[in-house]
Amino acid sequence: MRKALLSVIGVLIILAACVGAYFLIESNTKVKPKVAKVVKTVFVDTVKNATVPITIPANGNLIAKNRLELYSEVQGVFESSTNDFKAGQPYKKGQLLIRINANEYYASVQAAKSDLYNLITSLMPDLRLDYPEAFPIWNTYLQNFDMNKDMAALPDSTDEKVNYFITGRGVQSAFYNVKNLEQRLSKYRIYAPYNGILTESLVNKGTLVRPGQKLGEFIDTSVYELELAISSNFSDLLQIGEKVELNTLNKQTSFTGVVSRVNGRIDQATQTVTVFVQVKGDNLKEGMFLEAQLDAKEVSDAIKISRKLLVDQSEIFVIKDSILDIIQVEPVYFSPKDVIVKGVPDDTVILAKSIPGAYAGMLVKVNEESLENSQEQQTAQ
Repeated sequence: MRKALLSVIGVLIILAACVGAYFLIESNTKVKPKVAKVVKTVFVDTVKNATVPITIPANGNLIAKNRLELYSEVQGVFESSTNDFKAGQPYKKGQLLIRINANEYYASVQAAKSDLYNLITSLMPDLRLDYPEAFPIWNTYLQNFDMNKDMAALPDSTDEKVNYFITGRGVQSAFYNVKNLEQRLSKYRIYAPYNGILTESLVNKGTLVRPGQKLGEFIDTSVYELELAISSNFSDLLQIGEKVELNTLNKQTSFTGVVSRVNGRIDQATQTVTVFVQVKGDNLKEGMFLEAQLDAKEVSDAIKISRKLLVDQSEIFVIKDSILDIIQVEPVYFSPKDVIVKGVPDDTVILAKSIPGAYAGMLVKVNEESLENSQEQQTAQ
């Protein structure tokens, strides 16, 4: 009896354990909640085709239109200048930039002038006897001969015999030798050809200057040029004299320039054409970085949209009965942020902002405020 009772109790315990395990497993089974279908709210625009101007963005650095690189053609010691020969020093037109000591060379010029004077003087007796009509002219020339001034031109004569006589005695050869020395002497001084500023100084006073040595750089600060690289597709649309709006990087300062030159050669590597824009302004500095907006041409029956709205370079999303659809468009011009497209019918509702994960057939909810604003803008236009 005892064994039978223990067996019954064991079976009951096993059955109770199995029932408890069953209910425990059933209680841990979680019911999956129903996922609510989310409909995204989108911002839209209503299309109204119009004439859209193509504006080409470009940038570059300012370069002084008038620039003078100072080189020495003679040798000597840098003696003086009107102002301190330092970078940033302004000079006015005609002021002395550099004077190189020319005492030794000046003496040789004076010696050549003296030889010419003596040569002409030696001819005067022969002129008085053989060519009395030419004597007064040459006598006046000798009287006005000034050793401290540049040589005046030799007297002209219509008498060929007089010319042969003067030439045969070596007067003209000596005269042009003096003029050559005078030209060489003038290279010991360099004057400012226009109002400007010294941007580079490579020598100091007392420095020995040698022929071919660069001394500095002088620029005109009144006018600058901006060199821009424009796509060759629009090179024929830019006209000389066309105004260009220029801005600094922070957009706080703007200038108005004029297209002054257009290069006739296309860069083979970049397929661009160099355009030069002339600009003036008090706050301009050489090397300043400016951005330009060039008005190239106008496209009729087109719209401008963000490049983010373009799908596969030739499609955009439209909204029909709260469902997204895709239509083909014709891109005309790409800018860094926008694209001009054609082929979108008027009054078509398109996305104003891109949405992630968009696809054709997607159910969306139109933001009524953006739709009303778009319609108001179209009515105003």
